[in-house]
Amino acid sequence: MLAIDDLRLRRGQGDSAYEVRLPALRMARGDVLAVVGGSGCGKSTLLEGIGLLLKPERVRAYALGENADVAALLGRDDEPALAALRASRIGFVLQTGGLLPYLSVRENILLPRRLLSLPADGERVRHAIEVLSLGRLLEKRPAHLSIGERQRVAVVRALSHDPDVLLADEPTSALDPDNAGKLFQLFIDLARDCGLATLVVSHDWDLVRRFGLPCLEPALQPGLSTFSMRGEL
Repeated sequence: MLAIDDLRLRRGQGDSAYEVRLPALRMARGDVLAVVGGSGCGKSTLLEGIGLLLKPERVRAYALGENADVAALLGRDDEPALAALRASRIGFVLQTGGLLPYLSVRENILLPRRLLSLPADGERVRHAIEVLSLGRLLEKRPAHLSIGERQRVAVVRALSHDPDVLLADEPTSALDPDNAGKLFQLFIDLARDCGLATLVVSHDWDLVRRFGLPCLEPALQPGLSTFSMRGEL
């Protein structure tokens, strides 16, 4: 589903430049992987590179599914094709939810489908709404939701257009420990039920340990983070 070799990303210039490297990554449908590490080690930068929001300095190979040679698109700087790939094959859960305040919960969830001209009704959307208990909230605006409810809506929106890969940047950081654990469990269950290759950035080591997730963890050098696979924390 997702295969990446020698991905290199850079932030900043000159003496303040910081490089993030991912030597190799392989994920199948339903795999859930945590990206862990201390503040400032490049976790979000790595997610942006994998999600095609940040152009890499170098990538030797990047394949998404059976027919998307992302490395070739990056090599020829084919932004229209990369944008189409981001919109259709990748789902994002932002740390702050990122819901549009003037749309209802239902409209926020269905927005990615509308932008891709997909039918409003979808089995994955129905399943996610049921699992996350959002049915009674569909006509409300984000301002009338709790933080936890907004994050649950953001999760459903991220997978509503049937992506292959789901990327989540600290989806539980604004929640208390009890609600963070509940949302994390629902998030993982949904990702596996829907067959999504899922990477979730988390600073909460205890939460990652509790769910026994394999991890991408950085080895740190001055100006460089190299993320490698390891087993459970």
